[in-house]
Amino acid sequence: MEIIHLSAECYPVAKVGGLGDVVGALPKYQNKLGHVAKVVMPAYNSKFLYENEFETVYDGWVKVGTTNYQVRILKELTNKLGFDMYLVHIAGLFDREGVYGYGDDTERFLAFQIAALDWMAQWEHQPDVVHVHDHHAGLIPFMMSNCYQFSRLNQVPSVLTIHNAQYQGQFGWDKLHYLPPFDLINTSKLDWSSAINPLAAAIKCAWRVTTVSPSYLDEISHAANGLENLLAQERGKSIGVLNGIDTEVWNPQKDPMIVKAYQARTLENGKKANKEELCRVFNLDSTKPLFTFIGRLVGEKGADLLPDIFYNALAQSDGEINILVLGSGDPQVEDRLNEITHQYPGRYNAYIGYNEALSHQIYAGADFLLMPSRVEPCGLNQMYALRYGTIPIVRRIGGLKDTVVDIGDGGFGICHDQTSVWDVGHAIGRAYELYLDQKKVKEIRKYMMSIDHSWDSSAQQYIDIYQM
Repeated sequence: MEIIHLSAECYPVAKVGGLGDVVGALPKYQNKLGHVAKVVMPAYNSKFLYENEFETVYDGWVKVGTTNYQVRILKELTNKLGFDMYLVHIAGLFDREGVYGYGDDTERFLAFQIAALDWMAQWEHQPDVVHVHDHHAGLIPFMMSNCYQFSRLNQVPSVLTIHNAQYQGQFGWDKLHYLPPFDLINTSKLDWSSAINPLAAAIKCAWRVTTVSPSYLDEISHAANGLENLLAQERGKSIGVLNGIDTEVWNPQKDPMIVKAYQARTLENGKKANKEELCRVFNLDSTKPLFTFIGRLVGEKGADLLPDIFYNALAQSDGEINILVLGSGDPQVEDRLNEITHQYPGRYNAYIGYNEALSHQIYAGADFLLMPSRVEPCGLNQMYALRYGTIPIVRRIGGLKDTVVDIGDGGFGICHDQTSVWDVGHAIGRAYELYLDQKKVKEIRKYMMSIDHSWDSSAQQYIDIYQM
């Protein structure tokens, strides 16, 4: 089976969040199952583009509205990612370092989708399935089945995976002419809330719809930023598949980004060495429990509450805990998190920014990982934490609910029900009490590291969905 994944992100080429991790791993595991999975994504002005060898497999032009853009599709030559990687180079649109956040994002991702389909429509054969990820590729199922120039692809099955329904890519009807010609009787397939909505169009037009955890599929029926009714209508073709993690990249036994490699048998010494190095770099006390947060500093992650949570926890703990933050996002949250460093030196520190290597070191060295999310479609951080023997403290929502069981229920994590300063503070208190029982902590850590959250079973679930 030949599977074409289309996405705005793919680790290590370009990653903003979990979408990049998923698209960087799922195709690799599908190939291991004996299929041919490939990834098509934009060619950003990234290190990957300049540090690897490519050949041009397609040269052409793409028209968006009245503007023509030159297109080259580049194939990475060494298969270093475990699957074929194709980068869509569009001069003037993607020759920038950033992935999102530009005023012409609508034009950028429309051009990417049209260019990819122009190329695929010229193949002598047809792929077995086209798998699109989030709204950045969401118009592809519509264009495959409705635009005249892609008629060769109208019988190719399409699958949409919703990684986060809060972001939908809406734009106005004044840009309808950006799309290739189609029978205007089908414009209703593009419409949601009086706008062209790429995510809604994908939900309507894709042959199957998946979410990145079973619980998230249930949750978006009543919390999908306006798409609740549509998702209810299309529930019959929708399936929740829990994301996996790439256990080759996230493997404490072989991780080149951590100070000391370890496995379950050598867990105690390995965690100790990594924690000591982390505390040395960030001026923290390695004899105290280390609480961490890793991620985007945005409201859906509960990051706006972190400063108050940390102030309270540090004030109430009487110097008995450490806190370390890695992330970036809301500038006001960043400023407040930095301020705490000056008030609690030696007990708290923050690294504002993105640092892949540091994230690995934190998972390896921390005792607890905080995830007080308001929205968490799947969450990968808690699975990384489990893999490295770091106890997750999570809100019971989305994929967090599917992957973390509270110690009070015979499990291995600490769970709370609300994203509030009080709930998270109470959870930190429970974690501190647990930390005092080092015998139990060691048992929990060894159990966590034995849990299999690899992509093996999830990759097979997707193959089964393609064949339905």
